[in-house]
Amino acid sequence: MADRIADIWGTRTPHAKDTPWPVRVDLHLDAGLAESDVDRWVQSACVLCSNGCGCDIAVKNGRMVGVRGRAGDVVNHGRLGPKGLYGSWQWAGRDRLTRPLVREGGRLVETDWDTAMDRVVRRSRELLAETGPLSHGFYTSGQLFLEEYYTLGVIGKAGLGTPHMDGNTRLCTATAAAAMKESFGSDGQPGSYTDIDSCDALFLFGHNMAETQTVLWARVLDRLAGPDRPVVVAVDPRRTKVAEAASESGGVHLAPLPGTNQALMNGLVREVIANGWVDRDYVEAHTLGFDELAATVEPYTPEHVAGVCRVDPADLRRAARIFGTGERVLSTVLQGFYQSHQATAAACQVNNLHLLRGLIGRRGCGILQMNGQPTAQNTRECGADGDLPGFRNWDNPEHVRELARLWNVDPLTIPHWAPPTHAMQIWRYAEQGSIRFLWISATNPAVSLPQLPRVREILAKKDLFVVVQDGFRTETAEYADVVLPAALWGEKQGTFTNVNRTVHLSDKAVEPPGEARADLDIFLDYTRRMDFRDRDGAPLIKWSDPEGAFEAWRECSRGRLCDYTGLSYAKLRAGSGIPWPCNEEHPDGCDRLYTDGVFPTHPEVCEDYGHDLLTGGTTSAEQYKARRPDGRAFLKTAHYAPPPEQPDDEYPLLCTTGRTVYHFHTRTKTGRSRQLRRAAPEPWVELSAADAAALGVAEGDLVRVESPRGRVEAPARVGRGRDGVVFLPFHYGYWDTEGDQHARAANELTPTEWDPVSKQPLFKISAVRVTRLAGATGPAPAPTTAASAPQDSVGVVPTRGDDDVREDVAPTDPPAPPPVPDRTPNVLPHAAPKG
Repeated sequence: MADRIADIWGTRTPHAKDTPWPVRVDLHLDAGLAESDVDRWVQSACVLCSNGCGCDIAVKNGRMVGVRGRAGDVVNHGRLGPKGLYGSWQWAGRDRLTRPLVREGGRLVETDWDTAMDRVVRRSRELLAETGPLSHGFYTSGQLFLEEYYTLGVIGKAGLGTPHMDGNTRLCTATAAAAMKESFGSDGQPGSYTDIDSCDALFLFGHNMAETQTVLWARVLDRLAGPDRPVVVAVDPRRTKVAEAASESGGVHLAPLPGTNQALMNGLVREVIANGWVDRDYVEAHTLGFDELAATVEPYTPEHVAGVCRVDPADLRRAARIFGTGERVLSTVLQGFYQSHQATAAACQVNNLHLLRGLIGRRGCGILQMNGQPTAQNTRECGADGDLPGFRNWDNPEHVRELARLWNVDPLTIPHWAPPTHAMQIWRYAEQGSIRFLWISATNPAVSLPQLPRVREILAKKDLFVVVQDGFRTETAEYADVVLPAALWGEKQGTFTNVNRTVHLSDKAVEPPGEARADLDIFLDYTRRMDFRDRDGAPLIKWSDPEGAFEAWRECSRGRLCDYTGLSYAKLRAGSGIPWPCNEEHPDGCDRLYTDGVFPTHPEVCEDYGHDLLTGGTTSAEQYKARRPDGRAFLKTAHYAPPPEQPDDEYPLLCTTGRTVYHFHTRTKTGRSRQLRRAAPEPWVELSAADAAALGVAEGDLVRVESPRGRVEAPARVGRGRDGVVFLPFHYGYWDTEGDQHARAANELTPTEWDPVSKQPLFKISAVRVTRLAGATGPAPAPTTAASAPQDSVGVVPTRGDDDVREDVAPTDPPAPPPVPDRTPNVLPHAAPKG
């Protein structure tokens, strides 16, 4: 079999349209082990991208020793990507936090759980007595389990009564939720992965699926390798594998300048309308707002759009024709659209294209407003991102009363006097001093948030009490007052839901190291020590284990779009992934939504009353009801507005950040996998060939990238992106070797700005300049296998794995690889330790 580092997507299993995706089971075990050596296999699903691939964890002698795809899983049919094979479990014994830490004399020292939790609870009670619940903020993740998010949501909303709750899902998935609320009335993915098996055309808007969801891309590749293959259209400024597939399939690669997506989308919508490709009957029966949409997009001719986006007008026409005449079209959307200044507006235009043609709720026709993280959907469903649990509307008094009855608390306890506080505002409040208690769980904002110099200053504030809950001593943990060691995947039990609403159960395979505890147990410990009570004096939280939390959540979801009442741990163990809603009407789950053209937009049902897409101004309940949506979707739009930061003489290039196939987020897990670390050991700066030549930069030269906020130094990859655009991978933080500090975090450069509706930061638009510092000592460390491949491969060694990444080879004594520094457990950057 193939080298799964070099061959990212594995062996092809071609199939025809409307036929089942064939099974291919991927497996990786510790060197020298065979399947027969495994003591037991434990059901789970991979958590290293948002795809949610079903898998089994191999356990031997109480230790995770490998992973195997689940053949019967509805998501992956047995496949796993490189991160799932090599990064999902190999971190287990490396650099883990095993005891709580507290700050003493400016240093973090080990202590016991009682001491650590006493400090947390004491400071929490002090601040509640001094200033009330608005002093507390919670910043969580897209990587915990449903049971943990729901418990945290109840603690924050009914125990403390703070609106200051959000997660790093704000950085990756907030626009997905916002766009679906604006168009359809509620969060909830309309489409299904199975639509790939049946579509005639596949549009990927700002979505490098080949690297961000490798198994989903394998599904696309298998359609492309079979008969009646779909046409692919890619919207991306880089020449990715998706863009190559677009060209090879007879489709189109549109490479707009970063920050111009809304102009491009307005142009596509205009072409569909102008050419008469609108399903007028569907639009009349199932939508509102067509006349306003048509009037708004009318000026966006292909020639006008070409001038704004720097694309060929013929390519725009070709893409519009593919969409406008296709019988079955599937669209996916991700960070290239989401992390921009008109994120929600552009994502809504994707929804509009499908609504205009009635291509929704049918086989092969759908929209996947993607997530960037494996459990981001649960953050949104359960209210840990600030929204009310169960897709309830914070501005609907009856929805608040429903929760109050469910939790047996006074409705006034639940914060609903204003929109929930989004993450960027939480950090601003911490900066200003109104939030003085910040609990950070399962995320590393000292690397992942924009404008890192500012973030470090906030974390270092002496009057900000910081709790960090994680499995590793991350960059963020170095600023904490208390660090709580958390159990990770495979070491605890819970459920999670992927992009297309598929729910998986992840059972506990091994014990966590040392004194580490499951996140659920930590939250339950906090609520017991705080003695949160309902209005009858009984404990607020009635459950004590994951299954009890799941049962409580089922009741919370009853009757809502995300209805889990037909699910149970037993049912999830009997199968392998079930998509919600799962209830009496849909006992086996529901593959796709809106098959009847009825949307959750009725005022008594909807999750949000909507916004002006250009300004972010809110729509009142009265204004919303006056439109009488009554189950019809909204065709919402906005004019194009230039990005807030554009190139000039001082900073003549645009910088965009993104992922590489071999790492996930800030590398706390994947950076501890030898195979993945070898494939992408260090950051790089990606330049087009023309830009590199103009700057006098050759492959591997050390360059500095500067924005008005900071700088990054790394070797240059002369790549295949469009001229005027610089690409940086965002996974890499600071490291310290022999006393040297290295500026290599992409978010040194990014601005503290966000989309007006989704509040998602603008990671894709930073004006920068590039300076050559020194000649090359070798090629850049960028992988050659995907979008970061060099423009000229001469002298660049291809990325490959060792013998132990070949699935049919398990040598007992594999050859030792050349040493690669493990710089993952980062030390402090420029800022001094807190204390």
